[in-house]
Amino acid sequence: MPLEIGKIVNGTVKSLAPFGAFVEMEDGTTGLVHISEVASSYVKDVNEYLTVGQEVKVKIVSLDEKGKINLSIKRALTEDKKQNTKITRANDTWTKPSQEPMNFEDMLSKFKQESDEKFSKLDMVKKTSRRAGRK
Repeated sequence: MPLEIGKIVNGTVKSLAPFGAFVEMEDGTTGLVHISEVASSYVKDVNEYLTVGQEVKVKIVSLDEKGKINLSIKRALTEDKKQNTKITRANDTWTKPSQEPMNFEDMLSKFKQESDEKFSKLDMVKKTSRRAGRK
């Protein structure tokens, strides 16, 4: 089985290091999953997410001429989620829109919109309570 960039393969965690995990793939080759590629959230300690001997799915991120293989667990999980979003009904196939992580500007915009809505509701309640003679 030749290794190809972008391919998702099964592997076994062989050893852990402060900077990541070494994973042996089905064909016997070993690659590195850098700590930043273990999970989509911040990973302070690899030991909190992985153990030696654990079976994992990894995506091949890069191969270099020296034989180094860079792998990613979080990208493999993202690919699995994308593939599982297809729904089949009779002979039709639809795809759910994927919810990708929002960037900072989108999150800020959403927060501002929700905040403005809450303040307008609060103002409406205050005005209504004042009219009824309550403060």
